[in-house]
Amino acid sequence: MQIHIAKNTADLSQELAIRIAELIREVLTKQDRFTFVLSGGSTPKALYALLASAPYSESIDWQKVHFFWGDERAVPFEDDRNNARMCYEELLDKVNVPASNIHVMRTDIGPGESAAEYEKVLKTYFGDAEVTFDFVLLGMGDDGHTLSLFPGTDVVHEQNVWATAFFLPAQDMYRITLTAPVVNAAKYVAFMAAGAGKADTLKSVLEGETNLDKFPSQIINPAKGELHWFVDEAAAALLSK
Repeated sequence: MQIHIAKNTADLSQELAIRIAELIREVLTKQDRFTFVLSGGSTPKALYALLASAPYSESIDWQKVHFFWGDERAVPFEDDRNNARMCYEELLDKVNVPASNIHVMRTDIGPGESAAEYEKVLKTYFGDAEVTFDFVLLGMGDDGHTLSLFPGTDVVHEQNVWATAFFLPAQDMYRITLTAPVVNAAKYVAFMAAGAGKADTLKSVLEGETNLDKFPSQIINPAKGELHWFVDEAAAALLSK
């Protein structure tokens, strides 16, 4: 695991944008596509805006980038809470990526049906390969959740399916999510965490005892890939120096 600390969110987004562009170029010298898992939430918006602007909008071969989502709220695409909508508005509508390369978690069908359909898509891409995605972008909530792996939920411990759906009473909605096994088979996983509100949790996740039911982010640990945390100084304030 590597920790990258930037002065603020702007610098953090710039550092990660540079790394993503480098990674895409590196991978595309060895294979014909790059698989990228997008994250929802507010933190990646600045990153997506950067990727959608020069020089990244022109230097990245978007025709060969295939997009997936880590999780989704089971609300219509038109709903402001829909992760896919945010990613389209900030990035996908602004770069030259073929529609066939974009794989949303559908919310126009039942959550269970959507998760099962997503599982089929993933199996088509990766089958029985030992590694899955080239790059997974994750966030971490103030409560230590990532994806839709929330504290105290059974899905944290899912070991079989790659995508699932469940009802989250605290939010009174269904969530659709990738599970730990498919993410832990990725080649490169990057967490983004910014702001003083993340400091206590970040210290517990990275330096505290393992407690997956309290801090689900701890379950993300790629078996054969790289794990990176991109954080700003405010989020990293309590980490041991």
